[in-house]
Amino acid sequence: MALSLKKKPVSRVPVGLDIDGLYLAAAGVEAGRLSQAASADLEPGLVTDGEVRDAPALGRALKEFFSAHGLPKSVRLGVSNRQIVVRQIELPWLDDPEQRDAAVRFQAADAIAMPLDEAVFDYQVARRVEAVDGSARMQVVIVAARRSMIEGFMEAAQGAGLKPEGIDLNAFALMRALGTDESEQSARVFCNVATLVNLAIAVGDLCVFTRPLSASWSASDPDVASTLADEIRLSIDSYMGQPDARGVSEVVLSGPGSSSEGIVEELGALLRLPVTVAPPLGSLDHSSMPDGDDPHRFTVATGLALGAAA
Repeated sequence: MALSLKKKPVSRVPVGLDIDGLYLAAAGVEAGRLSQAASADLEPGLVTDGEVRDAPALGRALKEFFSAHGLPKSVRLGVSNRQIVVRQIELPWLDDPEQRDAAVRFQAADAIAMPLDEAVFDYQVARRVEAVDGSARMQVVIVAARRSMIEGFMEAAQGAGLKPEGIDLNAFALMRALGTDESEQSARVFCNVATLVNLAIAVGDLCVFTRPLSASWSASDPDVASTLADEIRLSIDSYMGQPDARGVSEVVLSGPGSSSEGIVEELGALLRLPVTVAPPLGSLDHSSMPDGDDPHRFTVATGLALGAAA
């Protein structure tokens, strides 16, 4: 199954499924509103660093979760770990789809650090731009994920009787849920603070950089803001080394850790950048959110669901 950067026809509207290291979250979106939402704690050790460690046990946990909450079996999965590479490349504009596909795959082989025959690969033409000489060029986002890592998620989902309709990057789901401004010319850092902290940098509505951070959010860790600030700063420095990098204007937090007391002020002081907490479900009507559930758990799941509904 290809990483679903591009829209693919499905027979039913799937729910977005976020498999965090310590919780599961599922969300359905219909007509601009949250139509379904459920979350549950996950036994530690089944998923670590964004990778499945025990597919049969995770499958049993998923089966119990979906059955308990009456969720549909059609799902859109999200992934985020160090087995994923995201790059932006630029090529001469090609109208012919076959020539475009061949050109992208040829250049991608040099841009990603894994053999394409060992990867699940997809790409999306993000923008048509004009070169200095007036010729048309295309900016292309390419994504490659190690096939063995994807197969772990697929094994667990299928073992639970689920029907994966697509696999998306959590970074893209994050931006989709929180909303981006196509006209924005500066870069914005989106940081989902959960068991695995996921970072994406966007210019307008285009994701130009993403990586999972090695820091893990913990409410009991008094140094979590300092550790996060160091990794966010390193990520910004890495992004700024890319051609055509834009200055970063703000850091936008989401996820369960974003509601930690004092984290906004501490990160702002350490990074010397404006830091805000995004509404957990963006502009979606979430009046149907179950009582007692933390809405910050559902940001990525909602973005996955929005990708299915797009």
